Amino acid sequence: MEVILLDDVKNLGRSGEKVQVRDGYARNYLLPRILALLSTASGLKMLKEEQRRRAVREVKMQREAEEVARALNDVSCTAEVEAGEDDRVFGAVTSGDIAELLRKQGFDVDRKKIALEEPLRALGVYTRSGS
Repeated sequence: MEVILLDDVKNLGRSGEKVQVRDGYARNYLLPRILALLSTASGLKMLKEEQRRRAVREVKMQREAEEVARALNDVSCTAEVEAGEDDRVFGAVTSGDIAELLRKQGFDVDRKKIALEEPLRALGVYTRSGS
């Protein structure tokens, strides 16, 4: 049976691909879990509509992310921490701490979206890397 994958399926294919599978696998696993739909004219039409909606959502999310990035460009955060000799911090400043500092300034940023190579363990001025 030929189906169109609606989501990535491990060891089978990626979203949007047409794949040949056994009838039972399609009927008992892929179709009930809405991971695929039958490769028919109406199925192709539904897939194209879903891809169009997904593209619109992604463009909207990209615009929103760019707006937040522009707003964050001029933001400065100061974390008050205890430090010992050689300007070493007791503990560390983590992405969670930075997210909390941003929240206090009115930015709701998920800590998982803050990429630190490693927690900040020394006093100093740190700037974002990348663009």
